[in-house]
Amino acid sequence: MPGPLDGYRIVDLSQIVSGPFATMLLSDQGADVVKVEPITARDVTRREQFARGGFSAFYMNANRGKRCLSVDLSKPAGRQIILDLAATADVFVQNFRPGACEKLGVGPEHIWSVNSDLIYVSISGFGPDGPDAARPVLDPVIQGLTGMVSYQVNPDIPFPDLVRNIVCDKATALTVAQAVTAALLARERGAGGQLVEIPMLDSALAFFWNDGMVDQTYPGDGVTPGRTLAEVYRLTQCTDGQIIYFAASTAHIHGVSRACGHPEWCDDKRFSLEGFLEDLQNLVDFGEMTANAFSELSVAEALSGLRKADVPSGPILEKAEVIEHPQVVHNGSVVTWEHPNAGVVRSARPGARFSRTPIQMKFSASLQGADNNQILAELGLSPGDVASLREEGIIG
Repeated sequence: MPGPLDGYRIVDLSQIVSGPFATMLLSDQGADVVKVEPITARDVTRREQFARGGFSAFYMNANRGKRCLSVDLSKPAGRQIILDLAATADVFVQNFRPGACEKLGVGPEHIWSVNSDLIYVSISGFGPDGPDAARPVLDPVIQGLTGMVSYQVNPDIPFPDLVRNIVCDKATALTVAQAVTAALLARERGAGGQLVEIPMLDSALAFFWNDGMVDQTYPGDGVTPGRTLAEVYRLTQCTDGQIIYFAASTAHIHGVSRACGHPEWCDDKRFSLEGFLEDLQNLVDFGEMTANAFSELSVAEALSGLRKADVPSGPILEKAEVIEHPQVVHNGSVVTWEHPNAGVVRSARPGARFSRTPIQMKFSASLQGADNNQILAELGLSPGDVASLREEGIIG
């Protein structure tokens, strides 16, 4: 049984991560994704850092499973190729600055002129208009604007810091993937083609809001006090390393008490969820007491006690250790495959599992323009036509 998006075609003009990661997820779910790249410049993630055989790991991790077409969009014949391709597609994804695709002749109205049922996805940093719409933007800028950086503070080392991965790009990509499937469902129900605009700023803020903005959710008076997760989260120091645990209920709190060797604390009403809510100082006191107790235990002893008490807990793994973790191995979370140029590749398995339309990861990746002949033949061009386009610099 093919994946849930088998039979759908996506034209992907996006670069870096916010668009490419989304379309790779959709590719793994069965869609045929054609990545369109220029013939002279290239996606910046193709730069050869952590690279082998002409493929950077950064590019591989957002573009696996796609076919690649290299076209000069500044020339009328190049634009016509994209229009002809869009006429065969269901979804068109781009993350140029607002107005750029319209100037190139591949904006929504241009694409709808050949395919009115197509879903046109426009990703931007700030949105299609407004005071910052024309500004360039990358992930860390959005982190700063959404409050993530100011929130990313360890109270023990009170300096703001970046989230050290491209969380805003990836949050946007997940938003794109969900929005594409929702728009395709609406089309199946008769809505037809439509424009889906996805600003990184809005996507990242919505992603952050759930816990990051609890103290900004209710304006005005009458709001009970509390502590944000940023204030509560801590690494716990043991004699030979650090661990992570989190107590979200009275049962967890009592489990922590037993795990660190002080079961008598379970009898103290201050050290319960209700006690913490009644007086935040109880939470502070408990944190100091448990920190001192765990500092006298080894990592193995602390985790053994926490697991026995059924408290959410775990070690702090190095990245190389993640791949060998027993549950990661059991789940098949990391898949190893062979690429003809790049050699052995590790890829993360998509998180969603479908019982009746299982995902079949596409173990391939193309050099820039490597699939020109195949894709153009599907559009009805002869080998002679393709050769002429190449000689004229229309394709790379």
